[in-house]
Amino acid sequence: MVTCATDPVAHITFTIKGQITMQHVHEFHIPVMGTGFTIDSPIKVAKYGIASVVSIGDDELCETMRKYYMGVYGWEYAPIRKWEKDYRARRITGYLNLLHRIVSLEFSAIQKSAFSEGSEMQKYFALLPDNSPLKAQYTAMLACDNASEKEIQQDLLRAQMIPGSIDVNIMTKLDRQNYDQNGKLMSDEDSDALSALRGFAHSDLDASIIFSAGFNRRLYAYLEKFNDFFPDATGHIRKRIILKVSDYRSSLTQGKFLAKKGVWVYEHRIESGLNCGGHAFATDGLLMGPILDNFKNKRDELANMLVAICNEALQARSRVLFSRTPDMRITVQGGIGTANEQRFLFEHYHVHGTGWATPFLLVPEATTLDDETRAHLAKAEKDDLYLSDISPLGVPFNTVRGTKSEAQKLARIADGKPGSPCPKGYLVSNLEFTKKPICSAATTFQKRKLAQVEAVVANDPHLASISEGVVGKACLCEDLAAGALIAYGIENKRPRMTAVCPGPNLAYFSNIVSLADMVGHIYGRVNLLNATYRSNLFINELAMYIQYLRKEIQKSLPVVSEKQVRYFQEFRANLNEGIQYYKGLVPKFVLESKKYHETMREELLRFQADLDRIFVQEFPTIFAEYQGAAS
Repeated sequence: MVTCATDPVAHITFTIKGQITMQHVHEFHIPVMGTGFTIDSPIKVAKYGIASVVSIGDDELCETMRKYYMGVYGWEYAPIRKWEKDYRARRITGYLNLLHRIVSLEFSAIQKSAFSEGSEMQKYFALLPDNSPLKAQYTAMLACDNASEKEIQQDLLRAQMIPGSIDVNIMTKLDRQNYDQNGKLMSDEDSDALSALRGFAHSDLDASIIFSAGFNRRLYAYLEKFNDFFPDATGHIRKRIILKVSDYRSSLTQGKFLAKKGVWVYEHRIESGLNCGGHAFATDGLLMGPILDNFKNKRDELANMLVAICNEALQARSRVLFSRTPDMRITVQGGIGTANEQRFLFEHYHVHGTGWATPFLLVPEATTLDDETRAHLAKAEKDDLYLSDISPLGVPFNTVRGTKSEAQKLARIADGKPGSPCPKGYLVSNLEFTKKPICSAATTFQKRKLAQVEAVVANDPHLASISEGVVGKACLCEDLAAGALIAYGIENKRPRMTAVCPGPNLAYFSNIVSLADMVGHIYGRVNLLNATYRSNLFINELAMYIQYLRKEIQKSLPVVSEKQVRYFQEFRANLNEGIQYYKGLVPKFVLESKKYHETMREELLRFQADLDRIFVQEFPTIFAEYQGAAS
């Protein structure tokens, strides 16, 4: 007879090396992707305990998806129309409440169901990592042959199940000032970022909001308006803050600013500057390994500093104080591709979680994308993925060649009608020709800019490349949302052409797969990598940074300022420091083979030589003074 233990093993004890406890049953989350690719991911994966992130930048898409899902579930839909009072925030609140309602219903159905073969209940536990205490308890329950004890075990398991978090994302710098129907400037609180925050704050969610793409003081100060961002009488924070950062200094600066408002940063989410999807916010040559090491060594110092500042601010505002240092998660995302890399990040840097984004674009059970584009991604090879200049924000943007969006853009150019009508305008920022900001992908801007270029540099041989830079911008507001509309057969009055923003990591995945298989890949149960040679994630990022540096130097020609030279020198010094750090890190990849170690050392030497070549052979004149000082 098998003995059946009945002591509960709480999910909150699932940690690595005795770190702080967290209510997460999975080691990974699915980050935000575009505006549409994870727009309804919580409905797909939260019932299995997997956290995902929804973009709330596009209120029109949120309202469209709310209408669609109300129809799916047979619920009465009352539209929130544009120009109604506070329509943007209300649309976002309405959609988030809908997600919460659906996830609650579907998770509750699983939780109450039987532990039968092939059931959703079985899938919930089968997806868990093999080192999870909750999975160990589930395995013990399956082996139990005493019916009454087995039933007790099953009740204990049900009580410990939790859904994945429905988190949201705001790109903080996308904070357009809005005008009413009569062209009158609206209040600061009606700006895009603040109204999106208000929409989240008023929702029913007990979840996190991720602030990405920079520091917005006005937005952060607005948090004080909402009680849910502060601890309640029990110390619980219902609406939590996650900072997506590229280095420790960014976390420290933003964390201190928020702490002075009494707002605690629940998670510092480190993302690779270049080895990621979508917009790539490159560091000044600071690499992921040294950045993670910095967080590892300073996390306690950071937490203690911030809680002291936070409590002082809370006391001044007559709010509940923290009786202890609250939980502070450190997570990492960008370019992770194998289970061994996943384990290394946990065991060496003691992170609390990882983000896997791009590979999930090949998982229909997790993300939303039209079939044609998903198939296109499955066929994409390394050379098809590139860091482009198509974003109207002027920030490098990871994408793939051959999308419908690209084809439409080229057709407009060929017809002499470059640019987009700009129906949404979330990325407006240019004031070169207008009093109100417009988007550099808009027809209005591109026609005027092209006329200016032709008038000023009519005889310049660089005219063609300058013109290409003008018309090369894509309408990301429309095209990143199009995949969801096409996937669900949702019609609108505008052309639906999908743009997509995978990271370079897609080159190593070539099959459309099930959720179970992708989660199994993350946890080392299956291997989904294709035959393309893949370097260690740190080496891949290093290669991208060297390529990025070379491109930036070339762009600065023919006249390079002293400021630019200093920047390139600092960039090189940071890369050199990172390379030396990685040389010492190689032996610590204990799960990898001797051949793996040798290859990693060889690649580090090769990239070191390539970096030196840039400064000594390719651009010697520019850096002659630096070379003299270095010698």
